[in-house]
Amino acid sequence: MIGTGKDADAIYLSRTDVNEPLSSFSRFGFFLDDAEWPSVEHYFQALKFEDPKYREVIRAAPHPRKARKLGRSRFKKLRRDWKKVRRVVMTRAVYVRCRTHPEVAARLLETGEARLVESNAYDYYWGCGRDRRGNNTYGEVLMDVRRKLREEAERQ
Repeated sequence: MIGTGKDADAIYLSRTDVNEPLSSFSRFGFFLDDAEWPSVEHYFQALKFEDPKYREVIRAAPHPRKARKLGRSRFKKLRRDWKKVRRVVMTRAVYVRCRTHPEVAARLLETGEARLVESNAYDYYWGCGRDRRGNNTYGEVLMDVRRKLREEAERQ
């Protein structure tokens, strides 16, 4: 969705749209950290935990929505450094997915210079929040990866 008003150059995306190649739920698998991951969401949710068995349960989840539910478990302890590393974890996953699937990288590069916005009204860290004052961290991750892909293309 293209933005309007002061955000006319923005493109609004949803992380949970399985049909949007740039979403963390899209089914473009990749190999990272000695495992094949069905989606960015699977990888991201699994890396919240140090327990390798629980990571595997999340990796094997049949749908990204189930992986997210498992990753939000209140019965499992998050890794201590999670708040410090979560953006890096997401960035690695998005970047590796783009390098694995040229069509996803092309979709990201097609966004040009547009500001990318994760349009979750309830998430003020990854999304823009209801009032659009959120951090939009997922949008920032996408724009960082887009910049890196462009730099790599220019060097070639």
